[in-house]
Amino acid sequence: MEETMNEIVKPDLTQEQNNKKFCKHCGEKIDKECIICPKCGKQVENLTQSNPSIVINNSNNNVNTNTNTNNNVHPHAFYPYKSKWAAFFLCLLVGVFGVHRFYVGKVGTGILYLFTLGFGGFGVILDLLLILVGAFRDKAGMPLK
Repeated sequence: MEETMNEIVKPDLTQEQNNKKFCKHCGEKIDKECIICPKCGKQVENLTQSNPSIVINNSNNNVNTNTNTNNNVHPHAFYPYKSKWAAFFLCLLVGVFGVHRFYVGKVGTGILYLFTLGFGGFGVILDLLLILVGAFRDKAGMPLK
């Protein structure tokens, strides 16, 4: 009777062992069909699916051609030129204070003219001549119009 009792209490271990395997990462006993370990969450086996052979045929024969065109007639078409005659009359009337230099954007020499009263008048005379002959330039080096 005792032997029959042990047989009833003991489950069939060989069948249970056939349905189990061990995780490669943590060593936990898991079901044989498991792909991901329920304890550590790592993948135990690769998926066994039949992957169809996919061929990607990429033949792009497009050619990009970019052409840059400049439609400006003059390269300085939109430059804010300073007036030659405004600079001349500013130099003539208040040149000793360097106002004509401030007008064309030459702030440094404008301050110098202000403190030296136009280099004692010699700088003003020189600037008047340069403006008249067209050799006087603004801060960007552009001629006065």
